[in-house]
Parts: sequence; C-alpha cells; structure tokens
Amino acid sequence: MLWEVLGSALVGLAVALVAGHRFADRFRDRSLVLATGPAAAFGGGVITRVVLGPGYALPTLVVAALVAAALLSLLVRPRPRHRGGPAAGRPRVGAA
Repeated sequence: MLWEVLGSALVGLAVALVAGHRFADRFRDRSLVLATGPAAAFGGGVITRVVLGPGYALPTLVVAALVAAALLSLLVRPRPRHRGGPAAGRPRVGAA
C-alpha cells in the first residue's frame, strides 16, 4: 500500500510539473500547482486503493493522475484577452 500511495504522489508531482511548465501563463501561483498535484493524486490513490483493494497498482496510478489533472484544471484561469486590433476602441455589446 505504501508504494502505491507514494507512487501516486510522485505521479501527481509529475502531472503538476508538466502542467506548470506547459501552462505557466495560465496559473496564478506555481507553488500552489506544485502542492495541489501531489496532494490530489495522493487522495485519489488512497481512495482507489480502498475501493479496489490490493493488487491493482496500475489502475490506482491512473486514477491518481486523473484526479490530479482534474483538480489542477480548477486552478487554471482564462487566457488574457489580446488588447489591440480593430475592435479595441469599441465597447462590447451590453457593456455599461
């Protein structure tokens, strides 16, 4: 059990590192990303281990990676709008 859960945390750290590098401009705080990934994967790994039982290391790691990715997606902020272009000076429809 210990190795599956620690492996889950390492998978979560890997997911967080990749997401933090790939989408660096979309996250507000890199330390929050690096803390959320392993914590989410750890939780997902523990829950999967409890539900499936021993002997399911690969599904446990896959679910841990999916839980980490799902929780990291909640930290993503929208892309900043491009300023400039022909419509930059006009107000948007419905703007007060």
